[in-house]
Amino acid sequence: MPTQTKNVARLVRLMARLRAPGGCPWDREQTHRSIRHNLIEETYEALDALDAGNMAGFQDELGDLLLQVVFHSQIASEAGQFDFDAVAKMIADKLVRRHPHVFGRQKADTSREVLKQWEAIKKQEKQSHSIFSEIPRSLPALLKADKIQRKASRVGFDWKHVKDVVAKVEEELRELKAAHAAGNRRHFAEELGDLLFAAVNLARYEKLDPEDLLNRATHKFVKRFQQIERAVHQRGRHLEDCPLAELDALWEAAKRRTKRRRRAN
Repeated sequence: MPTQTKNVARLVRLMARLRAPGGCPWDREQTHRSIRHNLIEETYEALDALDAGNMAGFQDELGDLLLQVVFHSQIASEAGQFDFDAVAKMIADKLVRRHPHVFGRQKADTSREVLKQWEAIKKQEKQSHSIFSEIPRSLPALLKADKIQRKASRVGFDWKHVKDVVAKVEEELRELKAAHAAGNRRHFAEELGDLLFAAVNLARYEKLDPEDLLNRATHKFVKRFQQIERAVHQRGRHLEDCPLAELDALWEAAKRRTKRRRRAN
């Protein structure tokens, strides 16, 4: 038996033992609902390790994520619903069905053709009238916008040139300014949403991850603001006591230091 198969089988046996009578009291108490949040937390911890280039940490976090799959599968198995083997079989069968250009006789020579074919097969399997029917309702708004736009792109509904996407962002910005000038708050809120959606579309079109971009921008803001905090504290003062003009000057100084370091590197 290959090592890979032996280790997976061992993991499944260990989880069953922890949940069995005489096993771990904490593990035995858990339900799908009580450990639901772990799926999200472990996913983000794995992504953090990946983004940091920490492959040892990434391996460890993938193991923690796999544990959640095994845990939920064991709970379902005890209820007579499904087990880990059924989960593995289902995804393996799905991979075969949705790659007829590899395991069948169809052709798909480009990634775009593959994705378009995948969406068509998925829609047929789900007997759905919409390509968006499988979008999770609880997905964060930024990720949801990106996913919806990608799905629309896969069926050919997309811009031809990046200049057109940029023009759309500029159009939404103009409409936002007009709504603000008119003092219509409801219209302003709607246009601001449209602008965010257009910005996500631009990131997607340029093959950039909007979630990653926003995280980077947020991280940059935090680092610069922490420089302001240090400068204020070194003067023996509190942020709340500083006028905005002083904070703005410290912000600009922090920006200049960042740019100098970037050029030096």
